Amino acid sequence: MDSQRLIPAVIIALGVAAAGWFVGRGFIKARASDRYVTVKGVAEREVQSDIALWPIRFVATSDNLAEAQGKIKRSIAAVYSFLRRAGIDSASTEVQKTEVTDVLANPYRSGSTQSRYIIAQTIMVRTDQVSKVSSASQSVGALVDAGVVLSSTGGPDGGPTYLFTRLNALKPDMIAEATASARKAAEQFAKDSGSDLGSIRAANQGVFEILPRDRAPGIFEGSQVNKTLRVVTTVEYLLED
Repeated sequence: MDSQRLIPAVIIALGVAAAGWFVGRGFIKARASDRYVTVKGVAEREVQSDIALWPIRFVATSDNLAEAQGKIKRSIAAVYSFLRRAGIDSASTEVQKTEVTDVLANPYRSGSTQSRYIIAQTIMVRTDQVSKVSSASQSVGALVDAGVVLSSTGGPDGGPTYLFTRLNALKPDMIAEATASARKAAEQFAKDSGSDLGSIRAANQGVFEILPRDRAPGIFEGSQVNKTLRVVTTVEYLLED
């Protein structure tokens, strides 16, 4: 083979070899990117509610509308007196709409009625004085003693509903804590598998949950002053040889 034909052949051979090398390296990198571990990190904080909502609903009945109205007015006065003794300011309360039912106007009623009129009234308490509401809600027997006929309302157990509204202030620290927890788990996995931990391949912050502190059947988050704030992050880390 003369030199004029040899040189192009050598160039082609080198090009094929180089292309094979690059393809091989690309394949190795692609396979390396498939080696990763998925871990979860958890962060929890016990928090205390900062808002209490307490709808106090009561009723009065009579065959005479004016008499029923008189009873409901006395009940309103008794409720406000009870709240003042509990240290809950009237500025934290609101008298909501009055519901009047004429039993005789119900076309589906059957049998005799003892009281024609039923008046229902709700006083809504909304305050950041959570401990005072919690204490007062345990003493509602005093309202019954004062002649107030209470009607079931409020949270799942008929009492106040407690809210935690300061989530945004805790989010950054809790996300950092959960991410650190996930990395610790990934490092342990990499160590056990004889690999080095690489960079983050993908991450999911997860959803913040506000849970009851005491997690048991029949326990509702809204009825507990103390709650557990929880977030779970999911992170994928690359594994390196």
